[in-house]
Amino acid sequence: MMSKIFLEDVNIYAYHGVLPEENKIGTYYFLNLEVHTDLWKAAESDDLNDTISYADINAILHDEMSIPSQLLEHVAGRIINKIQSTFPTITFAKLKLTKTAPPMKGEMKGASIELEKHF
Repeated sequence: MMSKIFLEDVNIYAYHGVLPEENKIGTYYFLNLEVHTDLWKAAESDDLNDTISYADINAILHDEMSIPSQLLEHVAGRIINKIQSTFPTITFAKLKLTKTAPPMKGEMKGASIELEKHF
């Protein structure tokens, strides 16, 4: 049976980008993550050992975001791969990564990429 864990609008300050000033100044990023796994054992047992702690997933988001990269795709790929290798019961992951105030013309909330992967 498939169940889902969501982390929504996780706000992290980080230093990613192709332009040198992006790596020095940094900006805020919003991360929205969805992972699929079976949560029914935990639903019955009420035991943290029978589930995947979203606090542990959140720690991975923060750890991987602290490693500067040029491309958001690279950051998102690292995050998804680390989550799957840490929690092999996850069968699917989808991550939307939004850079706020990207250095482009015009006013916008942000620029985003989204990666999905089935395991």
